[in-house]
Amino acid sequence: MEGILSQAVTKERVVRLVDGTATVHCEALELVTQEAPEFVDITDEVRAVVAGSGVRFGQVTIFSTHTTAAIKINENEPLLLVDMARTLSQFAPVDARYEHNDFSRRTVNMNEEECQNGHAHCQHLFLSASETVPIMEGRLTLGQWQRIFLVELDRPRRRRVLVNVTGVGAASPS
Repeated sequence: MEGILSQAVTKERVVRLVDGTATVHCEALELVTQEAPEFVDITDEVRAVVAGSGVRFGQVTIFSTHTTAAIKINENEPLLLVDMARTLSQFAPVDARYEHNDFSRRTVNMNEEECQNGHAHCQHLFLSASETVPIMEGRLTLGQWQRIFLVELDRPRRRRVLVNVTGVGAASPS
């Protein structure tokens, strides 16, 4: 499971709306995964988006735009990551039979790059597409060991994660 922690992340776009009292700030992170399963720690990138948003109190939602890559909060401890990968493969093994993988019968949601990935979709059922974290004093309120992960379930590929910050900035002096 080498390479789990070192990934390139780039910002794709920034959208920011300020309404005197409320702020909505959204950035897209582009990542390239290396293997599956893979736990890519994106906590520092999310912290940077929150810091750049100007929001002091509110929340941030981290959302994967993929059905075979999830967002989860957990501990970044190497042996635990191995345990979690093994648990996912026990829920939905790569070599099990999946109707989704039968391209002779499947007729919808197909493209030229389609691969047999029924296991990745089934593993995603046990995870989620997003996590929401409160923001207090301009900082994520994660616990001591909590980290935010993009969980690659399919194969190495480019992934997109939306980081949506909503809330209010510093109070104006009266």
